[in-house]
Amino acid sequence: MAQKKKTTRKKAVAAAPVRAPEPVEELALSEYTEKAYLDYSMYVILDRALPHIGDGLKPVQRRIIYAMSELGLSAVSKHKKSARTVGDVLGKFHPHGDSACYEAMVLMAQPFTYRYPLVDGQGNWGSQDDPKSFAAMRYTESRLAKFSKSLLQELGQGTVDFTPNFDGTMTEPSLLPSRLPHILLNSTQGIAVGMATDIPPHNLTEVGKACIHLLDKPKSTLDDLLQYIEGPDYPSSAEIISSPEDIRNIYETGNGSLRARAIYEREGGDVIITALPFQVSGSKILEQIAAQMNAKKLPMVEDLRDESDHENPTRLVITPRSNRVDTDNLMQHLFATTDLERTYRVNMNMIGLNGRPQVKPLVGILKEWLSFRVETVRRRLQWRLDKVEKRLHLLEGLMIAYLNIDEVIAIIRNNDEPKPVLMKRFKISDEQAEAILELKLRHLAQLEEMKIRGEQEALEQERDKLQATLGSERRMKTLVKKELQEDIDTYGDERRSPIVQREAAQAISEADLIPSEPITVVLSERGWVRAGKGLEVDPLALNYKAGDSFQSYARGRTNRTAMFLDSTGRVYCVPAHGFPSARGLGEPISGRLKPPDGAKFISVMMGDDDERYLFSTTAGYGFVARLGDLISRNKSGKSVISVPAGASVIKSAVVTSLTDNIVCAISNTGSLLCFPVGELPEMAKGKGNKIYSIPASKFKSGEESMIALTVLAPKQKLRVTSGKRHTVIKFRELEDYMGARGQRGRKLPRGFQKVDAIDIE
Repeated sequence: MAQKKKTTRKKAVAAAPVRAPEPVEELALSEYTEKAYLDYSMYVILDRALPHIGDGLKPVQRRIIYAMSELGLSAVSKHKKSARTVGDVLGKFHPHGDSACYEAMVLMAQPFTYRYPLVDGQGNWGSQDDPKSFAAMRYTESRLAKFSKSLLQELGQGTVDFTPNFDGTMTEPSLLPSRLPHILLNSTQGIAVGMATDIPPHNLTEVGKACIHLLDKPKSTLDDLLQYIEGPDYPSSAEIISSPEDIRNIYETGNGSLRARAIYEREGGDVIITALPFQVSGSKILEQIAAQMNAKKLPMVEDLRDESDHENPTRLVITPRSNRVDTDNLMQHLFATTDLERTYRVNMNMIGLNGRPQVKPLVGILKEWLSFRVETVRRRLQWRLDKVEKRLHLLEGLMIAYLNIDEVIAIIRNNDEPKPVLMKRFKISDEQAEAILELKLRHLAQLEEMKIRGEQEALEQERDKLQATLGSERRMKTLVKKELQEDIDTYGDERRSPIVQREAAQAISEADLIPSEPITVVLSERGWVRAGKGLEVDPLALNYKAGDSFQSYARGRTNRTAMFLDSTGRVYCVPAHGFPSARGLGEPISGRLKPPDGAKFISVMMGDDDERYLFSTTAGYGFVARLGDLISRNKSGKSVISVPAGASVIKSAVVTSLTDNIVCAISNTGSLLCFPVGELPEMAKGKGNKIYSIPASKFKSGEESMIALTVLAPKQKLRVTSGKRHTVIKFRELEDYMGARGQRGRKLPRGFQKVDAIDIE
């Protein structure tokens, strides 16, 4: 039995028709990805990131406003939970993330973000100091702001098209019938695919008057409109400091940048910041200034505090260290180094009436919006005219019914289908007959001829007026101007952001910020550097690491640069204020620089740019150089003196005067040569001229070389050291050793045929 059933099932399967394979569409991956990316790009551009010129809103903003109006959350209604609004928006119109939708709603409710807020919030909606600190939507309540009426007032009057929502179960407006050029009134930022938008806010009164002027004179130029629109108007009262030329260029091209600066005033010895640029946090400003104070880059500031409260939303107090501090220079520095002065990008990119994104100039924006507004008013009037004509048509039928009331009643009583009989008897339309049949019996007594005729006369007058307006371009413009002026009177206010032309701020140089204090920089033989306060520090009395000893020192000030000469003839520049204290052992100067391998630091120099030093090598060559010519910001230093083969660099010697200083050069054989320093050339780099004559053969063999050199001024003494012996030669006693530059010099007294060092006393 089981075998039989199995056979039957096999026959049934075999008898089943074979399905033909479904056709498969083949498409190259490059074509598919290109189409998919283009579709996504257009969706982001048109349905997410860019505002429309008609109502100035992105789709999510438009849907939030419309959903709130459908919930009855007008400016005079009671606040309701924001979560309810967000739920309606997501469930009916905008199937995206709730956090993104709520954040868009929050921005429209923040008076420090929107110049004219569209949502009236109750609860924690963030603060200027921290706009992201708003509470969750389950805690806040909201309703539409009074200004939103300008977007919704004409919505149900046939002014805009309605489109199906995302699931086709209901409709939503494609645009809102804005009575004002909202695209310019509130700031808009957005990033699409391949494009972005940054539209600054403007003053409603100024923009409205410019629109009225453009309606009166359609051929107006940009300069004509700029008589009304001074520039952007941010919610903050900080100054706009861009030049009129820059502002005009923005409105002419639709692109550019604006600069805004905080406002401050003096109160006693303190500086009080009372207004910050748009979207700048007071706490961030305090952090930026405090960071400079901690880095010792603001020595002129003693204290910093925030005294902001409800009465003074912005009050940042900066206390200078003394009344000698130039507060204007201090604020110029802070403007340049903090967000107290900020630059805003302007890119007036929007979706036009043709449905395409485009960067538009000011004149083009206002003209295109006015055409949208005129068309909106035309649709509103036509919608009202259709309503009036329909009502007049019905009133005409009701008047016939009133004049023939008995006959009408008889027809209705005696006929199963009275409508065709009424239409044939009184020659009325289907709508008129339907209106007569829908009348309640008790209304027949109220159907008085005078009331009907009175309503007819009023509607006929309205119809004639509507037809006259629709048929006249001049009357249409007059109506638009009248409504614009009404909205200016209702919502307009004074400008908040003053426009003051100022030069860009300049930061104070680091050298000017550093206090000028006397300092002694000490270099050890192994290249360790440290600095002691004052000019009385004795470098020889300091402690050195085991195996290390004194090499060189220089006296100067903390706001100067210390220059180090190495054994390869390179000079390195390091700010003097950052060296460790002389109480310790210091730090290797090589850690701050990038000297060549094996290089040894020979000497340190400090002074003004015009101060001169003598550079030389053991080959007997050298020159005088200004410190200003040796400055280099390169950590690898700057090559200054060329070192011949077999020679080495000698410590640099300071030159105090080119007229009365003398050069004292000594060889390893105990010969001393002195000559006026003016005989040497002044150079920025090179080998220099011959100082001491040394036969080439003796120099190559190492028998003779110039081992030391110094520059002596009047009243100074020359100290010559040989082993444990030393002698001191007064300035006037050096006449016996005076000669011409490039000679061999004279022998020192017996016992100094091998000199170890020469110094100045």
